[in-house]
Amino acid sequence: MTGSPVLTISVVARRARVPLDTIRYYERRGLLPPPPRSAGGYRQYPVDAVRRVMFIKRAQALGFTLEEIGELLALRITPAGTCGAVERRAQTAMDRIEAKLAELTRMRDAISRLATACRSDHPPDECPMLAALDQQADEEPADAPRG
Repeated sequence: MTGSPVLTISVVARRARVPLDTIRYYERRGLLPPPPRSAGGYRQYPVDAVRRVMFIKRAQALGFTLEEIGELLALRITPAGTCGAVERRAQTAMDRIEAKLAELTRMRDAISRLATACRSDHPPDECPMLAALDQQADEEPADAPRG
């Protein structure tokens, strides 16, 4: 990287507002290309590494998996790629988020029903919430979330 400005891992992490381990993890996952190293063994990142890390973090915040983010990063540099390919990955992420929302709704509703049943003066050994949680592994609680 002679002539081009380079950044150390700590500078990339600070500018992208992530821990150092996040940078190393992204490298291990192939989301950040391994940077060249100085004679002393220090990583030498190009300036655009900060932008790439921030792209990854924003995509994670939207619900994309690291695998999907890798695909999005590849699409950014693929001349034959189209925005439709990005849209398909976004739809996959939205479908996964919708499924999670449905599961969370089932969980909330089950806890709500059980908590409502707990409002009486049952002794602990007759508490509907504790009884539902204590059922045998082969039994499925009546109000348990399904999935």
